[in-house]
Amino acid sequence: MNTYATKEATFAYLKQFKKYSKDFYRFDGEVFVSSLGLGTFRKEPYREENYVINYKESVKLAVLKGINLIDTAINYRYQTSEREIGEALSELFYEKKATREQLVITSKAGFVPLDFPFPKNPYTWIEQNVIDKNLASKEEIIVDQHCMTPDYLRWSVENSLKNLGLKTLDILFLHNPEMQLGYIDYEELKKRVKKAFELFEQLVKEGKIRNYGIATWNGFLYDETHKEYLSLKDMVEIALEAGGANHHFKYIQAPYSIAKTQAYGFSNQMGADGKYYTLMQAVYGYGLKIIGSSSLLQANIFQKKFDESLGKSLGTNDFNDVITALQFARSSSVVSSLFGAIDPQHVEDNLLLAYLPKADKETISKLYGENNVI
Repeated sequence: MNTYATKEATFAYLKQFKKYSKDFYRFDGEVFVSSLGLGTFRKEPYREENYVINYKESVKLAVLKGINLIDTAINYRYQTSEREIGEALSELFYEKKATREQLVITSKAGFVPLDFPFPKNPYTWIEQNVIDKNLASKEEIIVDQHCMTPDYLRWSVENSLKNLGLKTLDILFLHNPEMQLGYIDYEELKKRVKKAFELFEQLVKEGKIRNYGIATWNGFLYDETHKEYLSLKDMVEIALEAGGANHHFKYIQAPYSIAKTQAYGFSNQMGADGKYYTLMQAVYGYGLKIIGSSSLLQANIFQKKFDESLGKSLGTNDFNDVITALQFARSSSVVSSLFGAIDPQHVEDNLLLAYLPKADKETISKLYGENNVI
């Protein structure tokens, strides 16, 4: 049995859900992926209330109901999110309710995760677990949070696999590398990214990851004059240097929601032809794929009720605003749109969208400008 998602197994998985719209699954060139993915991020991880909850049941229900993309990061809730996913997957596999080959599991490396329970002195934890083990020097850890040395990133990936109970990650994302800008210059950042990509290519050879990418918050969305701007063109060139023409840099993760639309509507990324394109256009121009994060913007977009005309345009007028927001997010060229759900009932509710076709390109174009059709 393979230790990663396969085309054949993901296709067999989606065939279980014949009542869902044909739009609910997408083929990304390698595997079939649900257009909604389950994320496991929680802001303010130091809050005790974030550990009363548990993602395990939501993960299990998501997989049983047709969601086969689960996204996490080693630093989410100080490694707790990964461990809860691991528990859920272990039970699903043991009960033969899913197989490893049916699921696309993604994680991220770059932030120092600490651990739960939260250490009494986080600086001592970093010293004992990172610096004393020669994974990185103090100077290579940016504001005691972020590190991209190859030794540290390898440690991070291997611990993610341990937390998840897996042998292989389908996608590993380099997590928010732009946060180092302002502390190091852009040329130094590119050197660090290249070393990271060289490690990731080695991890592919070792069977620990299948593909890799970069997950950002604003790095790919800023104007190019911003100090934390990342050039997709530069990242692709680095991947070619690190892995040659057959490199495994294949994914971008970036926010895309009804309230954060830059990835679709802001032409800030240079294509191979020297012209500027939106992030989504540039991603596909370079032969990559994009996963949309923060589709509900941590629920901040629901401060007031959406205008009824929006639901009518998107075909979700008979549903709540959450469904409308997810419909908007997944009706672009993203492979999958991520949402977080602690309560399994919210997973169930959001999957009402699985029965609906996505909004067409013309509808999205009319909502956000005729020139933005992808």
